[in-house]
Amino acid sequence: QVQFVESGGGLVQPGGSLRLSCAASGSIFSIYSVGWYRQAPGNQRELVATITGGDSTNYTDSVKDRFAISRGNAKNMVYLQMKSLKPEDTAVYYCNSGPKAYYKWGQGTQVTVSS
Repeated sequence: QVQFVESGGGLVQPGGSLRLSCAASGSIFSIYSVGWYRQAPGNQRELVATITGGDSTNYTDSVKDRFAISRGNAKNMVYLQMKSLKPEDTAVYYCNSGPKAYYKWGQGTQVTVSS
């Protein structure tokens, strides 16, 4: 069983930056692809970025050139560096396997972009 714990969210002004962290239990993290997802109020959860076991990355169009997904030196850590944040990036952010989420969702971390 894999569990995910997300952290690093907060309130930031438009144009600001945040770095989200995802910690997963279990040693399979280095094998499976991992995704960052987000869910804004009233919207469905969407996949925003993925990183494969070989460190290939992919992004949804709305975050390309602004977000960067990466793995940490610790095999169970994945990060999402977000810059040039926009109000429409406001959402609860989650990590899970990607591009399809097979595991139970964590609590997520709230990102609010507002002046």
